[in-house]
Amino acid sequence: MTNTHKTISTHIPGFPRIGAARELKFALERNWRGELSDAELEDVGRDLRARHWALQRDAGLDFVTVGDFAFYDQVANHIQLLGCEPARYGFQPDQPQLSRYFTMARGRGAANTHAAHADHDAGCGCGARDADALPAAAALEMTKWFDTNYHYLVPEFTPETAFTLACERLFDEVAEAKALGHAVKAALIGPLTFLWLGKAKTDGFDRLSLLDKLLPIYGQILDRLKAQGVQWVQIDEPILGIDLPAPWRSAFENSYWQLNQVGVPLLLATYFSPLEENLSLACRLPVAGLHVDGVRAPQELASIADWLPVHKVLSVGIVDGRNIWRTDLDAALAVLQPIVDKRAGKLWLSSSCSLLHVPFTLAAETALDAETRSWLAFATEKLAELNTLKQALHADAGADTALATSRAAIASRRASPRVHQQAVRDRLEHLPAGADQRRAHFAERQAAQRARFRLPNFPTTTIGSFPQTPAIRAARASFKRGDLSLTDYEAAMRAEIADAVQRQEALGLDVLVHGEAERNDMVEYFGEQLDGFAFTQHGWVQSYGSRCVKPPIIYGDVSRPQAMTVSWTVHAQSLTGKPMKGMLTGPITILQWSFVRDDQPRARTALQIALAIRDEVADLEHAGIGIIQIDEPAVREGLPLRRSRWTAYLDWATHAFRVSASAVGDATQIHTHMCYAEFNDILPQIAAMDADVITIETSRSDMELLNGFGQFRYPNEIGPGVYDIHSPRVPDQQEMVRLLHKASAVIPPANLWVNPDCGLKTRGWAETESALRNMVAAAHQLRAVY
Repeated sequence: MTNTHKTISTHIPGFPRIGAARELKFALERNWRGELSDAELEDVGRDLRARHWALQRDAGLDFVTVGDFAFYDQVANHIQLLGCEPARYGFQPDQPQLSRYFTMARGRGAANTHAAHADHDAGCGCGARDADALPAAAALEMTKWFDTNYHYLVPEFTPETAFTLACERLFDEVAEAKALGHAVKAALIGPLTFLWLGKAKTDGFDRLSLLDKLLPIYGQILDRLKAQGVQWVQIDEPILGIDLPAPWRSAFENSYWQLNQVGVPLLLATYFSPLEENLSLACRLPVAGLHVDGVRAPQELASIADWLPVHKVLSVGIVDGRNIWRTDLDAALAVLQPIVDKRAGKLWLSSSCSLLHVPFTLAAETALDAETRSWLAFATEKLAELNTLKQALHADAGADTALATSRAAIASRRASPRVHQQAVRDRLEHLPAGADQRRAHFAERQAAQRARFRLPNFPTTTIGSFPQTPAIRAARASFKRGDLSLTDYEAAMRAEIADAVQRQEALGLDVLVHGEAERNDMVEYFGEQLDGFAFTQHGWVQSYGSRCVKPPIIYGDVSRPQAMTVSWTVHAQSLTGKPMKGMLTGPITILQWSFVRDDQPRARTALQIALAIRDEVADLEHAGIGIIQIDEPAVREGLPLRRSRWTAYLDWATHAFRVSASAVGDATQIHTHMCYAEFNDILPQIAAMDADVITIETSRSDMELLNGFGQFRYPNEIGPGVYDIHSPRVPDQQEMVRLLHKASAVIPPANLWVNPDCGLKTRGWAETESALRNMVAAAHQLRAVY
């Protein structure tokens, strides 16, 4: 393989920011507790950036990416950069930016002396003003970043929204990188994507109308970056991969004509989806280069190579930035070589998208068996893969060893007997017709369930988890280290469950949960008990802020060797006369929140998981558990970005959920839970899941999400969340009553449940009990009205 007529460069759209040992997570949480000053937090960020840039340089990348770091979220960074913090926060000019930043991310309670930091001691130095001068304010709404499990903070727009260049952080980071001797590629979210990701807070307002006010600020940013000597600016416009309304598509050419006048080279970056009808638009925009996702849309590469003018850089995302499988380097070279042969223009190699979505490094995974480990590549290993591809295309003999290692690993995974289980495949092939249908229609089931449980109007419950206290975490860590026996660990967890049940009884909740003390994570816990899953020790990925998850790896056929939750749930039910919910994670959420095998269709893997969950549901019912919740917060997240692919996905996703839930009798009540996503555009399919009760996150949107359910006339029962569990603030009773009145205006009151937005594992018991006490009181107040 030879290439003597061009130089091939490498870069990445972004890198994980949390650190190899989650240094950012722990620093953030110490800052929020008042144990680490803002200046010390800034030092942690500076150190992490320097280390991450050095990794990129040492891996042979031609540019380091600057601007991908954030203390909470990159969209929140842009809200401050562009000077459009919502006016409702009442920020004062003398309030430090970091304090304001965390207020937008975490909310502000009226009772908090330090508005932006929960649990701070007096004199912590955060710069927040007294609560008397800063009224309570909810955090910005949070939703999923396209079809990933990363959450971003949603910008708020009104006709009065103004923009100004208001933050120096990006320019300071560029100066840091240049002082360290790096070749810098700065990264920005593009203006159209930024507006698209936001939400209009005024009825009928078109946020695209803000573009003319926004573009000059982008021009100022680019001018500053040019003056700093930045070699390239990556400007992300992933909305080019979705079905855009005509006015948004039409806005691109003029916008980029204006931005191109600054004269700094722009690399327009798209990812997550094919360009389709936007392909020619993306190729002709007045920018110096185009980055495309060659993993999600390999079929478009030949057309892009033809359409993109030869003077423009073509950046091909050939290494998967969304999954952890080692790249088949021979297959990647087979894709790249025709482009090299065809195009005389410059070619850059890259990951398909930011490596934010994969763990930091495989080096720490000493407990993984050698075979499985050989199949994987995390963020730092993907940097090495890019360098190998560059060397191979340059006919550098230094690539030979890496290519041989890649071939051996790919062959090992294809041939491994651990991957395939004939019994699982036979069960799928012989799944009986009607396995995804309940025996009776909802109205009949509802009557049977009401007769069985005799719950009051506006029944109260929680979503499942209760605070994971230091004692719980310490016991789990001791058990994993071998310092605590299985008998002693289970005894400790049973005591925690008893405590959770007693607290719920005292609060007066109607349907109880066991609190999930024994569970590390809602997906990992189940994956650890299913065949076909592997686990890392340090494979953490940021979900939002300081929240990190450690996704399981689905490498083979999935089955359930034995019951997973029955003994814990039965124990909890024995402690109360009230109904106890069995708590399970649904097949689509387990699929979405895992790193999934790429050697068979995702639909097939989802159905394998569904059958495993179905067996657990049947065992819970047989053990006397009458209410079973199968959480599916990721159904909307898994929706393809292109509407043309929605029907196929929703058909197999809802089928998988129904298979998991339909093995029970009419009097057994099936719940599901969804959160932090826009559901209104798939309401028919949510209804088709046919859960008896659905609980959803609605408080951050002030019940706005519920309007669609009302207009659709959602037929089953629904529990709209009445308070935001991701904020430390405790809402009062009347705030929840107001939300429930809003809900009762669009959903029949007889079909309404009362619950928080999501699980409570990240909160402390003091705020949890205060909020739930107010929630129960709000339900009682509503019962007196309706």
